[in-house]
Amino acid sequence: MARGIKGQNKAGDYESFSLDAKKLPAEIRDRAFTSGGYPYDSKFDREDYDKRIHELQIELLKLHAWTRDTGARIVIVFEGRDASGKGGTIARFLQHMPPRTARAVALSKPSEAEQGQWYFQRYVSAMPTRGDIVLFDRSWYNRAAVEPVNGFCTKDQCKAFLKEAPTFERMLIRDGIYLFKIFLDVGHEMQLKRLWARHQDPLKLWKLSPIDFKAVHQWPAYSRAFSRMFKKTDTDDAPWTVILANDKLRTRIAALQIVLSRIDYAGKDTELVGHPDLKIVGDGRLFIDRY
Repeated sequence: MARGIKGQNKAGDYESFSLDAKKLPAEIRDRAFTSGGYPYDSKFDREDYDKRIHELQIELLKLHAWTRDTGARIVIVFEGRDASGKGGTIARFLQHMPPRTARAVALSKPSEAEQGQWYFQRYVSAMPTRGDIVLFDRSWYNRAAVEPVNGFCTKDQCKAFLKEAPTFERMLIRDGIYLFKIFLDVGHEMQLKRLWARHQDPLKLWKLSPIDFKAVHQWPAYSRAFSRMFKKTDTDDAPWTVILANDKLRTRIAALQIVLSRIDYAGKDTELVGHPDLKIVGDGRLFIDRY
């Protein structure tokens, strides 16, 4: 994939910011959409989006039918910063697909028994059987960022994971699994705006966890952890694709295009699928250049 994505994504100085603030500070509100060097200054047109997502979801159903007919197995890993839009993007993938054969996996923290197992074991049990599609809402990559940043694993455990993950993924691919790794990145101000909005909305409070509250002031630590993750796990066999996700509508379209454009399924409308927007989509190595 072309490198794409330009600009920097430096953290602002918001040490005193709290999600309990009654009003979102004007500097965060005004900078949010274009934060992190986002290349657009306005949202994707809603009418155009509705038409485009409808077209791409029809293509997804073609992909699903091909998967069932051929016995293919597809795994799509979604990682990214807190409030980057992973859940909403996954929902658009699954909106019209049969839930028995296309499903999301969002594992909670490991049980005591799971903590005594091989780290990848509980993820292996969630892999698809013939004809199924599985989307991971966070994945084994918890050990690359969330766990080390929050002290849930040791440095040695993180180091071992980063060494073993590429081998684990090569095993999946050699066994015939189509593996996609998609990372959603947002600017610092956009992340703060979204986290604050969740905290203010009683219908979205469930989305917030103690980890999210801590993330408000952990931007540099996460940036370092993600950069290290990309250096070690962005491989030729299983490359990362990064989407700048400040605009949720553009993000969802790009994510669908990433998957649809890389598989030659029956009945594919190549012209309609098109190619992801290289202003907001790039390869994993590019993340490192942004921080």
